Amino acid sequence: MRPQGDPEPVRVHDFKIPELGKVAPYGVYDIAANHGWVSVGVSADTGAIAVESIRRWWYKLGKPRYPNATRLTVTADCGGSNGPQVKLWKRELQHLANETGLTITVAHLPPGTSKWNRIEHRLFAFITMNWRGKSLVSHQVIVQLIGATTTETGLKVCCEIDGNLYPKGAEVSDEEIQRINITRDEFHGEWNYTIAPNQQPP
Repeated sequence: MRPQGDPEPVRVHDFKIPELGKVAPYGVYDIAANHGWVSVGVSADTGAIAVESIRRWWYKLGKPRYPNATRLTVTADCGGSNGPQVKLWKRELQHLANETGLTITVAHLPPGTSKWNRIEHRLFAFITMNWRGKSLVSHQVIVQLIGATTTETGLKVCCEIDGNLYPKGAEVSDEEIQRINITRDEFHGEWNYTIAPNQQPP
């Protein structure tokens, strides 16, 4: 888009900005409302930021839209920060269940089928098209481009920076794992399970 020999410098590989950190977007897509939420993390992509994104979606969009909800169903990939073997993911989901009083059911897509997840082709695909050809030179530009994503079918997207730090390699003790109130489904319980509150929310 620029004259030959005069390229505009841009950032690649997680759009890392040395003084600010890299970008780790994590999204929630509400199928019923056709509404997306994206938290733009500036730290590591861990199970903690994954659950924090769900938490922010719940308090800012989910709870106002579904005030009588007692259960939450989450479909997730089978790898990465929200993989079914990630202890931190499950521990943080337990914290979220305790905090909100929600019973959280998780259904992981089988390995190699993440493109079946509707968030990929109904949210992130349109975000990618919206910022195509634009230079992602700052966190603010990224947030604005994600938040400006719309479609003819009514997709809306909210986006904000998550400035929390999520260190890699966070340890989860055996005692914490034992406190997780988890019920595994009869069908592939390693991928499908429910985490219920183990105390009443404050």
